[in-house]
Amino acid sequence: MSKLIIVSNRLPVNIERRKGGLNYHQSAGGLATGISSFYKSYESIWIGWPGIDVDKIEKNKEEITKRLVADFNCYPVFLPKKDFENYYSGFCNNTIWPLFHYFPQHTIYRENFWKSYKRINERFCEDVLAIAKEGDIVWIHDYHLMLLPNLIREKMPNASVGFFLHIPFPSFELFRVLPWRNEILKGLIGSDLIGFHTYDYALNFLKSSQRLLGYEPDMGQIHSHNRIVKVDTFPMGIEFKRYFQSREDPKVQKEIEKLKNEVGSYEVIISIDRLDYTKGIVERLEGFNTFLEKNPEYKEKVLCILVAVPSRSQVAQYKKLKSSVDELISKINGKHGTVGWTPIHYLYKFLSFSSLTALYNIANISLVTPLRDGMNLIAKEYIA
Repeated sequence: MSKLIIVSNRLPVNIERRKGGLNYHQSAGGLATGISSFYKSYESIWIGWPGIDVDKIEKNKEEITKRLVADFNCYPVFLPKKDFENYYSGFCNNTIWPLFHYFPQHTIYRENFWKSYKRINERFCEDVLAIAKEGDIVWIHDYHLMLLPNLIREKMPNASVGFFLHIPFPSFELFRVLPWRNEILKGLIGSDLIGFHTYDYALNFLKSSQRLLGYEPDMGQIHSHNRIVKVDTFPMGIEFKRYFQSREDPKVQKEIEKLKNEVGSYEVIISIDRLDYTKGIVERLEGFNTFLEKNPEYKEKVLCILVAVPSRSQVAQYKKLKSSVDELISKINGKHGTVGWTPIHYLYKFLSFSSLTALYNIANISLVTPLRDGMNLIAKEYIA
């Protein structure tokens, strides 16, 4: 019987070593949350990195694999530490992420990053081929694995391969700056179906494929080596009922009452994001500062609750961003605050589902101001 094989950088399960042994817990990542219900509805297996350094669990690899397959329908890809750092912190987060989000000033180009990216994609290919059988569908996710579709195609010519990019695909004028642009395009074109969030991203990809590789697009299709590659848009959604019905949950009701007591009669603005320079957090804070300057009658009447979820805290640009956000919040609170009123309440932490939805329920306004985004689900969750 054919099955669905989902492949992503991270598994929807994280493993941590603790005093009592290995601890397995569900991941809170956006991808895991976004497609978890879909994944559970099919005969499927999920392939990805389990979130733990292979050097620390060398003796436990077989045990971990058995547990993940039996309990979670997941198959781990164990990655060497040095290659993983150059691939993930290096090529993925210091090359592809900033460039694809239109921040070329933050982009770093290093040959060793690229070589590690290739090796990790090849390693993923080995593990996919160890599981995939004729008739299976391989569904690959995101910018970490853009070489994987063609690597699988070369070894398994009749494979059914889909790829979805969860971040923007930049314009040709920006994409052509990447030294390894042709290899990335060839990797993606190994797919049968390539999905993007928006029409613009799909169009950017088709234009780059035409200008760099000579593929003439035909109604959203590319003809490559006697194959048709379909390119289309599939904007990602949310589990609507889960958010819409959240107010009925006793835990959420308790959180709502607690928050109402804390915020009192203030009008509440919420701002919830990962701490990332693409999200426009600094610009948002500057906008709130300008609002208070130009509308002093709202002082002591409005409260901004800013939640910044820690992200890539070891990357230099993210450390710098956190310092800028911390300083700006202190400056605004010092400038406008009074003895009984602090305009910005700042939480640098991950929120549980009950805490998050309670905030959504009590807020009058949600500020969503990314400078560039793949598909912002916070806006959808708040409205739901």
